[in-house]
Amino acid sequence: MKSSFPFSLTALLVVTLCFIGCKTAKKAFKRGDYEESVLRAADKLRDSPTNSSAADILRQAYPLALQQNLDDVARYQNAPEAFHFEPVVDAYVRLNRLYDALRRCPACERLVTVRNFIPEEREAREKAATERYEAGMVSMRNKENRQMARQAYEHFESANALLGGFRNVQSMLDESYEYASFKVVVEQVSVTSRAYQLSNEYFQNKVNEFLQTNKRLNKFVRFYSPQEASSTRLRPDHVIKLEFDDFVVGQTLIQSNTDVVTSKDSVKVGETTVNGKKIAVYNKVTAKLTRTRKSVLSSGLLDMQVMDFRNKSVVTQEKFRGDFTWVCEWANFNGDERALTADQKRMCDVRELNPPPPQQLFIEFSKPIYDRLTSKIRDYYRNY
Repeated sequence: MKSSFPFSLTALLVVTLCFIGCKTAKKAFKRGDYEESVLRAADKLRDSPTNSSAADILRQAYPLALQQNLDDVARYQNAPEAFHFEPVVDAYVRLNRLYDALRRCPACERLVTVRNFIPEEREAREKAATERYEAGMVSMRNKENRQMARQAYEHFESANALLGGFRNVQSMLDESYEYASFKVVVEQVSVTSRAYQLSNEYFQNKVNEFLQTNKRLNKFVRFYSPQEASSTRLRPDHVIKLEFDDFVVGQTLIQSNTDVVTSKDSVKVGETTVNGKKIAVYNKVTAKLTRTRKSVLSSGLLDMQVMDFRNKSVVTQEKFRGDFTWVCEWANFNGDERALTADQKRMCDVRELNPPPPQQLFIEFSKPIYDRLTSKIRDYYRNY
């Protein structure tokens, strides 16, 4: 006999979900969130077109949601406050979101008269974008004042968000940003030794990667390479100078110590004859274990100076230290191997290794310097 259990379980799941959805729509309705109530009821009616509870909620909630947003439109479109068309846009956006949700639900359209406000939203966007654009043009009259230029940029950005491609807003965004931005040139990292130019190039590339990724670290701080600054004849606000003014690579330290180790348990060390019979002799055994540790130390100090380009004064200065220690440990012994523990035996199987080349050691100690440097730059310019 074929079981009907899978079908019953599926049906139960559908009924449960519909019940939860209707309950949620009802809760939203009771707290006065008519838009949410409409959206949740529409979701249920898409899945279950004959759901009477969702239908009742939709019939009540949609007219109320409609009227609530139309009241907002009436309240704001003639308000005296600046940029009063933006909340009008928001109201029409909400109304058209409801329209889209209900148009995707055939059952919903049979229950309520669905209205769209697309032309009204477009007209409101035009007016709101015009307000922002004109405010930006007023601020641009004092564009030499960085704060006013930033205000202008914010206005043009809002206009563009309201209506993409509005008038010549993109060119005004570019122009206002030039006056609004705080420009920082980061000079090439200097290292005093030619032997480490390759490693320094690695560090420089990491710094360049950080600056490219964070070209606008905050909205109005812009980083430039010396090449970019030269090609555009840029007059920056700050110049960051970076120089490795002290480093040691490959300082080797070898430490050895020798101990006599004894086996934990007695082991067979020979035989003796007692009453004509050979008997094993047990005793603890020893070995002389020599452990060797080779450490190769590398460290460096990077100096960062932030200079004011106009008066050549040092705005801030900080030094960042990085350290890296490469270690190799091995051991050897004389005596009875059975005196050694398993770890000591493994250590005796290790052979002395050569340290990485100096170039790699330079790179390794520069990694923590890079982390501290980029963290400092990020924090320092966060609120500029």
